[in-house]
Amino acid sequence: SVVSLSNSKVSRKLMAIHNAKILSFPNKTIIPGLMDANVHLYLGPLLESVTRYEGRFEDLITEAAQVTLKQGLTTVFDSWGPREDLVRVRNAINKGKITASRIFLAGNIVGYGGPLTKDFLPAGQSLPASKHLINRINERWEQGVGPELVWMTPDKVREKIRDYSKKDIDFIKYASSGHAQNASQYIAFSELTQRGIIEEGHAAGITVQAHTSTVESLRMAVEAGVDMLQHCEITGTVPIPTTTIELMVEKDVACVTFARTDAALDVFVEGLQGSMYEEHAAGVTIRDQNTRNMLKGGVNLLLGTDAGLFGADLSDMLTDGKDVLGKLGEGHFHWLEAMTEKGMKPMDVLMAATSNIAKAYKVDKDIGTLEVGKKADLLILDGNPLEDVQAYRKIHMIIKDGKLVNRDKLPEHPILTLDVLEKDQPYFDYD
Repeated sequence: SVVSLSNSKVSRKLMAIHNAKILSFPNKTIIPGLMDANVHLYLGPLLESVTRYEGRFEDLITEAAQVTLKQGLTTVFDSWGPREDLVRVRNAINKGKITASRIFLAGNIVGYGGPLTKDFLPAGQSLPASKHLINRINERWEQGVGPELVWMTPDKVREKIRDYSKKDIDFIKYASSGHAQNASQYIAFSELTQRGIIEEGHAAGITVQAHTSTVESLRMAVEAGVDMLQHCEITGTVPIPTTTIELMVEKDVACVTFARTDAALDVFVEGLQGSMYEEHAAGVTIRDQNTRNMLKGGVNLLLGTDAGLFGADLSDMLTDGKDVLGKLGEGHFHWLEAMTEKGMKPMDVLMAATSNIAKAYKVDKDIGTLEVGKKADLLILDGNPLEDVQAYRKIHMIIKDGKLVNRDKLPEHPILTLDVLEKDQPYFDYD
């Protein structure tokens, strides 16, 4: 359906030609639907969670995608999750069978194991469960591009990527460095192999992004020709060299940064003091320094939260604190506030959450801006976010694909959110 948002002569002409519905929003601000460049619509690397909800992953993904839409995210990019379940939900949304955020997905992170491996769970294969169960769950994520690839020759990895690219994915995410706590500082794939992964992805017509966690894994991915970097501010206790920042700008590599507000940063660092993770406090401070340096250096920074939906089974994964970035439905607001605090210009903040994400994923032909011919994804706000970043929270109405969204009905079938609500605790920190 076509929705016009003014009473101009153009609108009346559209109404006459297309029988369009005219909506008027005086004293409101209209912006494109927001996007999150890194979410996990099913985030379940715990044995209890995957066994409790096995067979219901689609239900949880649907719930999560409805939570994101309810809070203004008309499009989300899932960078690690069970591919087949994500595909089915994505397709149902695209066909109009489900009202939820539009989903683009990567499936597995190439080179990593599933949720019950040491890549994501410290106990790894020593879990008190049968190998049959553990392998069944892990294979649901790995899809033939798991940790065995790090042993292979560049040509063999190319072959695996060629096959994986045909599995109805929207983009590729691969490991430039390790993921587990004791492996994050190690390089996962050589630069030659990384270049092969990227070239095969591009040959399939999809973008390729890298998971990086050190200054060298970051540089190698950029040199290899990657389109996008995830959480590129994470470099341990060593800040990103100026030369690498300049290289990122030169090659126009988009960078998702998990930005914390000043208040959240203080609480997080304070919480690490005296704990077994105290050594990581310096790394948290370096992450903030990296984000500020990249912003000053002109890197194309994108909104990303790494967020998931948390119920009782997953509550231990959600770090206590203020302005929690990883809580789906809230984290994107904290990111917008954080980058405003760090000095990003208001219009640049908006673009980092809309058009720049669309361009980085090469889907800007259809979404990301308010233009004739594009999908009608809009937020109508009670305030102006270019004057006050808190206005992003003041959602008056959401329109996705030209249809009004009934926010009060989302999520339609709560599972994890109900788990929290039954304890008389609001899932969201705001109305």
